[in-house]
Amino acid sequence: MDLPEEFTQSAYSQLLGCRVVQLGEGVAQVAMTLEPELRNRLGKLHGGAMFSLVDVAMGLACSTSHGFDKQSVTLECKINYIRAVADGEVVCTAKVIHGGRRTLVVDAEVLQGDKLMAKAQATFAAL
Repeated sequence: MDLPEEFTQSAYSQLLGCRVVQLGEGVAQVAMTLEPELRNRLGKLHGGAMFSLVDVAMGLACSTSHGFDKQSVTLECKINYIRAVADGEVVCTAKVIHGGRRTLVVDAEVLQGDKLMAKAQATFAAL
């Protein structure tokens, strides 16, 4: 799926350095490189930055499912942080597992190479 940047990027996602890797029907893959500004006090990727990566990927997955002409907003999201990210790049793959008229349920995994760094699930409202 090849879309103009205004459909796939926001000022916030650009600030974080999120890059769309792939978009498909109900699926979005977004990457982020650990930059110094994204580190917590321990020098690892801040949990809020990883959560934002997940939310960006999930929102894009919703848009690929119900159309970029419609909006969706996060109602709730649960994330499990599995491993700390010390350096390099992480990739989040988000998949819509239920695409209803009013709500969408999305599953996401954050990987670094073949290692699971975080797992999340969220519910979005279709507006």
